[in-house]
Amino acid sequence: MIIHKIKRVASILLIFLIVLSTNLVDKENFNKLKKSVTTIYEDRIVASDLLFEIAMLIHEKEVALVAADSLFFDTRNQEVNLKIKEYILNYELTKLTDKEHTIFNNFKDEYLHLQKLEEQQASSQVSKKDELLKSVKVITLKLQHLSKIQLNEGKQQVFMSNATMKSINLFTQVEIIFLIVMAILIQIIIFSDPKKKKKQ
Repeated sequence: MIIHKIKRVASILLIFLIVLSTNLVDKENFNKLKKSVTTIYEDRIVASDLLFEIAMLIHEKEVALVAADSLFFDTRNQEVNLKIKEYILNYELTKLTDKEHTIFNNFKDEYLHLQKLEEQQASSQVSKKDELLKSVKVITLKLQHLSKIQLNEGKQQVFMSNATMKSINLFTQVEIIFLIVMAILIQIIIFSDPKKKKKQ
C-alpha cells in the first residue's frame, strides 16, 4: 500500500518536472525568436532607412553641384548637413558588426572631408566642383556597402528566426509524444494492482 502511494507521488512529481522543463525550454526558444525579430527591426530595418535618408540628402548635394546651384549651398545645404548629422548619430545607436563599423567610420571621415571642401569653396569662392563630386561618389559607394551589409545581416537574422521556429515546432511535437507516452505509463503504474501479481 505504501509503495503504491509512493508510485503515485513519484508519477505526479515526474509530470510536474516534465512540464516545468519543457516550459523552460519553450521560454528560451521564444526569447531567442523575440531577440532575432527585434534585431531585424531595430538594427537592420531602421538602419537601412537611415542609410536611405542619408543617400537621398547626399544625392541632393550632387544634383546641386552638377547644376551649379549656388542658392542651394547658400540656403539649403546647412539644413541638409544638420539632417545628415542627426541620421549619423541615430545610426551609431544601432548594433554594428566589425566590418560595418569600419566602413561606417570611413564614411564619416569622407563626409567630414566633404564638409571641409564645402567650407573652403564658400570662403574662397574658388570652385572645387570636381573634388566635391569625387567626395560625393566615395560617400555614395560607402553607403551602398553599408546597405549591402544590412541586407546580408537581415538575411542571417531571418535564417536564425526560421531555425528557431523549426526547433520550437520539432520540440513541441516531441513534447506532445513524450507526454502521451508518459501519461500511458503513469496510468499503467497507477492502475496496476500489486496484490494480483502476488497472488499469481
